[in-house]
Amino acid sequence: MTTPTAASPGAAAPQSTVLVLGGGYDDPTLALLAGLLPSRTAPIEILTTATAHEPVRTHAAYARVLRGLGCPHVGHLLIDEQNPADAPHTLSRLEDAALIFLTGGDQERLTEHLLGTEFLRLLRRRHQHDAGLVLAGTSAGASALGAQMLVGGRGWRSLLAGGIDVVPGLGLLPNWLIDQHFIERARYPRLLHAVLAFPHLLGLGLSEETGLLLRPGQAPEVIGDEVVMVVDGRRLRSKNLAAKGKPVGGQGFEVSLLVAGDRLEIK
Repeated sequence: MTTPTAASPGAAAPQSTVLVLGGGYDDPTLALLAGLLPSRTAPIEILTTATAHEPVRTHAAYARVLRGLGCPHVGHLLIDEQNPADAPHTLSRLEDAALIFLTGGDQERLTEHLLGTEFLRLLRRRHQHDAGLVLAGTSAGASALGAQMLVGGRGWRSLLAGGIDVVPGLGLLPNWLIDQHFIERARYPRLLHAVLAFPHLLGLGLSEETGLLLRPGQAPEVIGDEVVMVVDGRRLRSKNLAAKGKPVGGQGFEVSLLVAGDRLEIK
């Protein structure tokens, strides 16, 4: 199993459309996603791996909303301890899906069940080359798409060395480190610490009911009701990750606070 890394400077840009959402009430986002489909009858798959409790009920809730939006074909990619990712029928449905939506829950379940699988290799290939694919994730489903993902760190203690836990993500967005429920759970300190530790990655803090839409050839656009914070550490002048239990520090962060309609102009 390999650790995802940032894309090389010469790597071709992915062709799929991606939406990452910070969690919370997501019916308006589902309406946006339905509008991105080539037709409302295109196949949709809900991936509930992050949702450990009652994944069938979670799928049913999403399917009900999407069917109300005129989308009749809403499948359930059930991948867990009893349902392997590389089952032939699962790979076939992944190949055919126009929209793949990753639900919230525990992002480590996604990496536990998907890293090293043919399922993830196929998803990466479609993400890279298939302009007809829409890939979306909310909460844990958004965090898992980055190169690294935050799985621990609370309050002021997250600015102490050893105060955060960061593990490899799925690497579909290899230049990003994504945190969610950002404002509601006061996660600004832990995102700063994470970017200090991984300054080659852009830190993305997504508030609830708020997200970032990435379309091929366009600057990422903020959607939703609250704010998105971007922390760029690529030009840090100094950093001090300190001894365990001591405060960390750094100078030269670039921070952007974006609202709906704003576009993020980044290289």
